[in-house]
Amino acid sequence: MTTKVQKWGNSLAVRIPKTIAETAGIYKGTELVLSVQDETIVLKPQKKDPSLKELLSEVTSENRHDEAITGKEGEELL
Repeated sequence: MTTKVQKWGNSLAVRIPKTIAETAGIYKGTELVLSVQDETIVLKPQKKDPSLKELLSEVTSENRHDEAITGKEGEELL
């Protein structure tokens, strides 16, 4: 598939076809990291830090560890 570079204000713009955008996980509002590697332009979706809710949704009884005993309360070293 090919596309054409267009003028957009003082910048250049390229349209990303819908099928390619969907395959790459790029949607309206997606932040992209733009870089050049060996004269090739690379666009990658910006990875965001997961929310606490997203992290906790991955906790299961199989991957949860037992309580850790770290000593008596009140005997912490500063």
